[in-house]
Amino acid sequence: MSRLPSSRKPRRPDGTEGFTLTELLVVLGIVALLAALVAPQVVRYLGKARSDTATAQIRNIEGALELYYLDVGSYPSASDGLDALFTAPANAASWKGPYLKQRDGLIDPWGKPYLYQSPGQHGDFDISSLGRDGRENGDGEDADITSW
Repeated sequence: MSRLPSSRKPRRPDGTEGFTLTELLVVLGIVALLAALVAPQVVRYLGKARSDTATAQIRNIEGALELYYLDVGSYPSASDGLDALFTAPANAASWKGPYLKQRDGLIDPWGKPYLYQSPGQHGDFDISSLGRDGRENGDGEDADITSW
């Protein structure tokens, strides 16, 4: 029985095998192309997740303010601020808080405290975050997130 010639390259006698420079460049090019296509989508997704988190935190703060109102009979003043949800103000004799579990719920996903105004321009109180840029208005992740 005769052997047919093999199209495989013979193994190197010292046991070292590897990829050619061309093969490595092709693989790196494919990885770079995939990263260029996927990275913007991931960044956009993370930005939306932060905005969604801020909206959920504002709704949570609104609920805590309603509980505060039921106990005290008024919303915290602008000077007392949202800290009144954790520490009883001097004029809140029937305070039964804390009304939130963690104080870090008063910090937006970009590391800035939520803005609180009472009485608000849009209701009994206004809660807002100025987004990533910390300035009014904006688009995308820089957009303001509000309770109204």
